[in-house]
Amino acid sequence: MTQQRPKTGLEELKAARRESRPYFWFVGIFSFFVNLLMLTGPLYMLQVYDRVLGSRSVATLIALSAIVVFLYGMMGLLDYVRGRVMGRVAARFQSRLDLRVFDAVVRRSTTRPDELSATGLRDLESVQRLMASPVLMAFFDIPWTPVFLVGIALFHPWLGYLAVTGGAVLIVIALINQVVTRNPGLNSNIATFKAEKISDQIRGEAEMVSAMGMRGDAFRRWEGARRDALRGQISSSDLLGSFTTLTKTLRLLLQSAMLGLGAYLVLQGELTPGAMIAGSILMGRALAPIELAIGQWALVQRARKGWSNLAQLLSETPPESPRTDLPKPRAKLDVMQLTVVPPGEQQAALRLVSFAVQPGQAIGVIGPSGAGKSTLARALTGVWAPAGGKIRLDGASLDQYAPDVLGKYIGYLPQRVTLFDGTIAENIARLSAAPDDAKIVAAAKKAAAHEMILKLPDGYDTRVTAAGGRLSGGQMQRIGLARAMYDDPMILVLDEPNSNLDNEGSEAVNAAIRTMKSEGRSVLIMAHRPAAIKECDMLLMLDGGSRTAFGPKDEVLRQVTQNHQQIQTAVGQGGVR
Repeated sequence: MTQQRPKTGLEELKAARRESRPYFWFVGIFSFFVNLLMLTGPLYMLQVYDRVLGSRSVATLIALSAIVVFLYGMMGLLDYVRGRVMGRVAARFQSRLDLRVFDAVVRRSTTRPDELSATGLRDLESVQRLMASPVLMAFFDIPWTPVFLVGIALFHPWLGYLAVTGGAVLIVIALINQVVTRNPGLNSNIATFKAEKISDQIRGEAEMVSAMGMRGDAFRRWEGARRDALRGQISSSDLLGSFTTLTKTLRLLLQSAMLGLGAYLVLQGELTPGAMIAGSILMGRALAPIELAIGQWALVQRARKGWSNLAQLLSETPPESPRTDLPKPRAKLDVMQLTVVPPGEQQAALRLVSFAVQPGQAIGVIGPSGAGKSTLARALTGVWAPAGGKIRLDGASLDQYAPDVLGKYIGYLPQRVTLFDGTIAENIARLSAAPDDAKIVAAAKKAAAHEMILKLPDGYDTRVTAAGGRLSGGQMQRIGLARAMYDDPMILVLDEPNSNLDNEGSEAVNAAIRTMKSEGRSVLIMAHRPAAIKECDMLLMLDGGSRTAFGPKDEVLRQVTQNHQQIQTAVGQGGVR
């Protein structure tokens, strides 16, 4: 059986757009009738000037006016309907891709955070806005421009020459506008993105910025980025405005020229007054879509850039392949020749690290700052994929488990705990759509956080923010530990679990580790403080991204002490010499 080739990002976008192809045809058909009904005005003026005024028939005028009212009403209805249809097509396109793009953004942010991951959702919105905007209707109407120009030429060849020449000039202006405004528009968007990024950083760390007296300097940095963004926006707006003004002026001039030339031809007896007026109206209608497209070209450019970005994002972050459901694993972890390169870097943070974790064991991972402990934690939880080697959970490599499934088996307490806007219960339950209250309370009790939570104003229903709100660092740490232990994971990975805890909190962590061990589960603790490895059976020593020791805790600590003494002795002897 031939394996199906995975879709590229561009193919995914086209497939999502193709789902609404019948509606595009529907809008195209409505556009045909809308533009056909646009002839109502010129034909009405033609009849009024050439028949009504000549015959002085009020009845004819009333009849023609009634027909015109009906036709314009139908035109307005059709125009309104096609606009509503395109609005829903745009919404359908965004809805179809929202989850896919958001998933790609989140996954790329963990492995390769860059502009694509930061702007993915905004890129999708820019395409959606274009699809729902009047400028897209202009693209349906532009093919009618030659038809209207031919209609003008039917009145008189000279009028046709003038109309074709004017239309050609406007098209040339549109092409020049596309070329000239492209780079300033893109640069303006990039500068705006940088300013927003700095703003998000300052708001996210508002407490630290205020506490350390950084507000003035931080605001100056943001203001400088904001000023660059505004300067770019003004430059882009000035360019676009100049083309819009030029187009509008030229269109009005052409309409007046059409009237002037028509009047001359009327005086020469080669044209009727009605044809003169009808030609001017047709000229305005023929050029209106081009003028609209030029005026809204910034929206078109942003959508084109968004389309290109989305195609690249989706191509480089393809959908995850479905995995075969595996039975619940034992708490057995094998790390073999593991090499990890952090996203965006060239140098490995972990090199050829090997060790094994057996059920019921607690392993402490120690080493100086920058040794690779947090990198190992991210690799063990599947956040960062190995550049070399393997991590196996009960014999199966981590990539054989779907991320959401792996998260149930391997609980994770990151070095910096972040909560989500919502209740404490929702945070412990990992934002589950169907949380189990019994499991929430059980996880909190295992983390020794139950009594602490009950003392809060609304207990488990106390609302918190991403920064924790009224919670202290230690309280957030214990809620994070409860979240890691929710639904009884087989393995628990704790990255600096004691960093914000007092003695009571440290004892709570140790109690949780003992509980895990007694239940035949495993724990890995990345630690600096001795209290964190109190319950560990084995120690893994890392230095410079490499394993320097692994074995029973007492043996490794003895080896570390001996090495430290040898270094001190060597330094002392060197000092004597």
